[in-house]
This record gives sequence, structure tokens and C-alpha cells, in this order.
Amino acid sequence: MGSYRQILYHLIFRTKNSKKTIPLKQSDKLFAYISGIIKNKNDHLYQINGMENHIHILSDLHPGVALADYMRDIKTASSVWLKHQEEFPLFDGWADGYAALTYSYREKDILINYIKNQQNHHRKESFEVELRRLLESQGIQVDERFFP
Repeated sequence: MGSYRQILYHLIFRTKNSKKTIPLKQSDKLFAYISGIIKNKNDHLYQINGMENHIHILSDLHPGVALADYMRDIKTASSVWLKHQEEFPLFDGWADGYAALTYSYREKDILINYIKNQQNHHRKESFEVELRRLLESQGIQVDERFFP
């Protein structure tokens, strides 16, 4: 019969201490770099975008890739790269942890549009409020230690 799977991951991670260290005018360079990491792992990137202090990724993982390894590789490689780019002089690392939310394939276009529209979205809602809302919508209990 073969093996079949379709898992969309909405991945969210932030800069250390949520500092605004990713200038929006330079963020496309970072997103292209992360896109290359994802492509080299034989995973599929549907959308990437973010703000000065966090990133959203919508991707599908190859079945041989563990989520924790995937996130570690993206965060480690991009952190090393960012620290060597003069366009990101204030970047001092990613915060520990991440959010990985799963969605059905039917929700793909909604998620792509949500991630594409981060700049407009954050005119009305802070990252902390957004993350809390997304976690709670997935039935995840929020750990208050990580929210100011």
C-alpha cells in the first residue's frame, strides 16, 4: 500500500528576549537563507515571514526528519549566519524553544495568507498576544513563565 502523510507545521520562534533585532528591510535575506536550509533537508516551505522579533514558517517535514532536529538546525544555522551579516548588527541569538502547531492541508491557503500578512496583523496585536491566541486555539496550555 505504501506510506502516506500530510502534516503542515506552523512554526514560530522569536529572537532572544524578543528584542527587535531583525530589520524588516533586511528580513528577505534571512528568509531566503532559511528557505535554503529547508530545501536542503528535502522539506517543503509553503511560506515564511515575520517581524523584527519573531518568524513564522509554514512547512511540511520529510518523514525522516524529526521536528526537534529540524528546528535546531534552522535556528543554529540561521543564528550563525545572522551574526556574520552586517545588516543584522543587533542580532544576538534566538530564544530557547519554539511553537510547532499542526494543521490540515485544507487550511494551507488560510495559513499562507496569515503568514504573508504579518506586518498588517501586528499593527493591531503584539507578538505575545498573537502567540497566546495561537497556542490556546490549539488547546495548548500557556506556560506563564514565558509571557511578560
